[in-house]
Amino acid sequence: MNHNTPLPPASPRPLRHLSEVHRRVMTTAQLKSHGISPAEMNEQCRAGGPWQQFLPGVFLLHPGPPTSEERLHAVLMYAARERSPGVPSQPNAGEGHSPAYPDAMITGLAALTLHGFSATPPLTALDQIDVLVPRMRRLRSTGCARILRTPALPTPQQVTGLPVAPVPRALADAVAELTDASAVRRLLTEAVRGGHCEPASVVRELNQAKLLSRPHVVDAVDSLLAEGRAIAEDRLYEMVHVHGLPDPVWNVDLRLPGGPHLGGLDAYWPEQAVAVELDTRAPRQGHRQDDDALWSEYARKREHLERLGITVVYITPKKLRDALEQQAAVVRTALMAAADRDPAAYVVVLPR
Repeated sequence: MNHNTPLPPASPRPLRHLSEVHRRVMTTAQLKSHGISPAEMNEQCRAGGPWQQFLPGVFLLHPGPPTSEERLHAVLMYAARERSPGVPSQPNAGEGHSPAYPDAMITGLAALTLHGFSATPPLTALDQIDVLVPRMRRLRSTGCARILRTPALPTPQQVTGLPVAPVPRALADAVAELTDASAVRRLLTEAVRGGHCEPASVVRELNQAKLLSRPHVVDAVDSLLAEGRAIAEDRLYEMVHVHGLPDPVWNVDLRLPGGPHLGGLDAYWPEQAVAVELDTRAPRQGHRQDDDALWSEYARKREHLERLGITVVYITPKKLRDALEQQAAVVRTALMAAADRDPAAYVVVLPR
């Protein structure tokens, strides 16, 4: 196709090299690159005409309402930085290609729906679609496009060929607009229960967005952390049983005989003097000193136990989710190495 040949205003020639959605939604720059003048665009968008201007600089090349896919692409076309003249690479161009929509990605409720959440409305029910852009972009919210700015864009994930914010960031952007405590709790719970992400990554994003000063968000986060710990404990049980590790004693406190409390552990193998502790710390706004104190407590406990000859393995919920077999191998290695170590000091094991 000769891209410089003007297309007749009444019936533009099919653009077969484009994806189907890009034949239905195009920017002013893309239309110009196909030889269509601004006057011809205006003519096509006349009352009762075959086209419509959906967002500033973005055209639907058909009459009638847009599909959900068209709305998503239109919002991204509006928000993305324009390329040099020519048609952008296709959304599913694959790795190694420059992104189809530079410096723009879907976030908020629309992103969570694309990630497969069931607690979010369908795309057709969303009046606005949140799109994340760099803070310095001069761009206004308009129509169904709500512009959210950030000092640093996260790395987008490709979902159905679209750049979509990672779940923790999309959650923070969605929660920022919600005042219903139960809705916030449902979203955070699904994020963890559905295996989309770990509580710590959610709390980190909520913290950065300064949302942890809102009581209904704090309540939801407390539920989230409790949910996350329960799930991590279940995965720890699964790791032991599925990968054939010997049974430990679960959820115990250790003490020196007649002496001080040494700390609680999630799993302990007394014969081998090997312990596992889940690291479920999560940063909390305004609690930096508490977070530092908690980490110092972890470190002190580990040093004290290891001085007594007890090996401590710390495991994060993320590692249990993403690399269960590898974590089982770490614990198995520690158990096998016990035979080559000096005997550990005698400690009293109590139920926690």
